[in-house]
Amino acid sequence: MFRGMIWSVSLGMIVATVALAGPWSWRREGSGKSVPRTAAVAYQTCCRAWSSSRMETAGSAVHKPLVWVVDGAGDLKGCSSALAYANAVAGNPLELAVFPWSHGYRRLLKDQIDGAHARRQGARLAEVIGEQRQRQPERRMVLVAHSAGCAVALGAGDVLPPDSLDRIILLAPSVSTGYNLRPTLLAAREGVDVFCSKRDWVALGFVVRVVGTTDNFWSGAAAGRWGFRQAQQAAQDPLIARRLRQHFWSPELAWTGHHGGHHGMHAPGFIHTFLMPLILGQ
Repeated sequence: MFRGMIWSVSLGMIVATVALAGPWSWRREGSGKSVPRTAAVAYQTCCRAWSSSRMETAGSAVHKPLVWVVDGAGDLKGCSSALAYANAVAGNPLELAVFPWSHGYRRLLKDQIDGAHARRQGARLAEVIGEQRQRQPERRMVLVAHSAGCAVALGAGDVLPPDSLDRIILLAPSVSTGYNLRPTLLAAREGVDVFCSKRDWVALGFVVRVVGTTDNFWSGAAAGRWGFRQAQQAAQDPLIARRLRQHFWSPELAWTGHHGGHHGMHAPGFIHTFLMPLILGQ
């Protein structure tokens, strides 16, 4: 039995490394093309030393929606690279600000299981968002997160004041289905959109059964696969009814390049069809 447990954990680590490796999976499930290195995109990395004047003097950039991007585990930049590519193809209608939170490059397992670290980074993200909101109170701001990065986004939502953001988009969140969304729903004026896939059986199926969700080691059910349970309270809770929307993958979406896997939401066709309108408020 002990050997079996060791084997399961070891296999889980290997599978986690493969399943959570963002850029590789996005190229496989998406268009088959990597992000062009020469693409001219409005793409920044947010840090504590980030100069406010840089954003405020960026010409037309201040009139574009500001999109905070929180990548998944391992600092692989799968989500941010996919959004940067889609943004370039669309003519750069967005300004992207990537929030670094990982323990380090390819430290996927550590990022996935360290819920306390995710909460601390979420509080740091909330502080940066609050500072930027004070400087630009009228600007449209959207938060997009993927996989374990959703734990950071939700950590920010837990402490942000009401209506601090216009919208929050969670892609394949690797947090538990029982995570309390109420503070985050209050923080997003237009609500929270959650994109899930029951076909995500490797990263959000096998892996979370072995290593747990980012917020709960004992949870074997990830919201990115099964959805958040609080959605069942919509009939009794007006806040949930108004601000929580869960979108489940179906085979009819395969034409976008999203085939139901953990990184299918990074496919350019899916981003342009479903994510861009939400980000732009259309």
